[in-house]
Amino acid sequence: MTDRVVWLPYGAEEAEHKLGGLPEGLRVEAWTSAKELPGSASDVEFAVMPYMAGPGALDRIEELTSLKVLQLQSAGYENVVDLVPEGVTLCNGGGIHDTATAELAVTLALASGRNIGRFARQQAERRWDGAWGVSLADQHVAIVGYGRIGKAIEARLAGFEVASVTRFARSEKSDPEVRPVDELGEHLPRCTVVFVITPLTEQTTGLFDADMLARMPDGALLVNVSRGPVVDTEALLAETSSGRLRAALDVTDPEPLPSDHPLWEVDNVLISPHVGGYASSFEPRRDRLVAAQLRRFAAGEPLENVVN
Repeated sequence: MTDRVVWLPYGAEEAEHKLGGLPEGLRVEAWTSAKELPGSASDVEFAVMPYMAGPGALDRIEELTSLKVLQLQSAGYENVVDLVPEGVTLCNGGGIHDTATAELAVTLALASGRNIGRFARQQAERRWDGAWGVSLADQHVAIVGYGRIGKAIEARLAGFEVASVTRFARSEKSDPEVRPVDELGEHLPRCTVVFVITPLTEQTTGLFDADMLARMPDGALLVNVSRGPVVDTEALLAETSSGRLRAALDVTDPEPLPSDHPLWEVDNVLISPHVGGYASSFEPRRDRLVAAQLRRFAAGEPLENVVN
C-alpha cells in the first residue's frame, strides 16, 4: 500500500524528532515556502500551511488535487476560509498561540502603564528622566473575546492584584460569568484596561468605533492583540491624540502601518508589529498540535480545530 503524503514545516528526519515519531503509512515532505510547492502536489492529502504565508499561499491550492486537510499555524483564519476548495477540511492553530499572545498582551499593558516605550527612547538618547506610572494593580479589566487566549490573559493577570475582570464573548455564559458582547457599551465606562482578543467577523469589524471608544473612561488603556479592523483607527487616533485614552497595539488597520501614519507619532500609543505568536513557546505547541492531528488523520478520527 502506498504511503499517504503529508506536508509539514520540516522534513521527515526533523519531523520524527519534533513530533516524537510518525504514524505508520505517512510520508513527509517539507513545505516551507508559500511561493513554491513540493513535488508531490498531486498526491498530498494533509498539509500544514507555512506560517504567516497569507492568502498568497492558496494561489496554487487547486493543484493539490488529493488534498483532504489544510492545517493552519495561525489562530486567525478569516483571510483563508473562503479560499479553501470545497471538500477540504480547514483547521486553525487554536491553542498554539495562547501562551505567547497572552504574555504579549499583559506585557503591552505593563509597558504602556509604566512608560517603557518612553524610557527606551530616553535610553537611546542617554537621558535620565523619570515619569509617574500606572499600575495594573487596582484596575478594572475587560477582556473582549473570552476564548483560549482571553482565558490565558486572565490567568496571567491573577498575580497583578487587578480590582475586577469583566468578560465578554458572543453569548452569555456562567462559571465564570461571561457577558454577551452586545452589553459591552453598558460596562465600558467602568473598565480602565480593555484587552481585545475577539475574532474578526462581520459583527466585530469596527466594534470599537468612535461611540464605543467614547464610553471608555478618561485615561483608560485599550490593548488590541486580535485584528486591526476590530478597532476604528481614525476614532482611536482622535481619542489618543487628545490624550484622553491610551493604546497598546500588536495589530493595526492598515497593516503593516505605513511609515507616515500619524499613529506612530502619538506619545501614549505603544505599537508592536503583530508579533503576538512570535515567541519560543510557539514551536513546541505547534508540534504537539500537528502530532495529534496526524494521529487522528491516520486513524480516520475527527480532527481538532475544524473551522469550516
